[in-house]
Amino acid sequence: MTFSILAHDPETGAIGGAAATGSLCVGGWVLRGDLDAGMSASQGAAPSTFWGEDVLAAMRDGKDAVQAVDAVTAPDEGRDHRQLAALDLNGQTAAFTGASNEPEKGSRRFRFGIVSGNMLTQASVLDAMVDGFETAQGDFDHRLLAALQAAALEGGDFRGLLSAALLVLHPDKPPLTLRIDHHPDDPVGALAALHKTATSGAYAKWAEQVPVLNDRERVLD
Repeated sequence: MTFSILAHDPETGAIGGAAATGSLCVGGWVLRGDLDAGMSASQGAAPSTFWGEDVLAAMRDGKDAVQAVDAVTAPDEGRDHRQLAALDLNGQTAAFTGASNEPEKGSRRFRFGIVSGNMLTQASVLDAMVDGFETAQGDFDHRLLAALQAAALEGGDFRGLLSAALLVLHPDKPPLTLRIDHHPDDPVGALAALHKTATSGAYAKWAEQVPVLNDRERVLD
């Protein structure tokens, strides 16, 4: 019921993901990230409430993305109804798509990232996401948004879209976690508008005070 992208930006060390779906609250259900582990997207007809965090824990413990996805999905008897993608800190990716998810479904790997989806209008939605990310201009989070926009234009979820989300983690910046939990007209457009507001003006200035991974001991005046 969802399409998502996970990616790594080797120039800045950032990792991030974006997702949209024809149901509610995609950000709360799908995207997870940890700068000590990587990124995950847990989705599907009956998404696991555990897979997203479990695959991060496996990568934090030393497994690469392929090993982590296998370790998490293999024991789950409900796996046929689920889909999982993972990105480790080396940029390696892996995915699992259960057979009982509705088509079109699947994943596409690309350099430093992966896209996944199910209940898509057509398989080319996945290719459009990759192309949207790789050809977009601008910084990392803008390219993630461009991937969502390209997927939506290609047809996206065959039910239409109701929610969209963006999660970006950066060692030198505070986390950027934005969610449109319900928007019956254009959740991807609303997410892009929210991103513009959150990364400019007073809110962005305030966020500069937040401690970041590479400055754990920051003391504010």
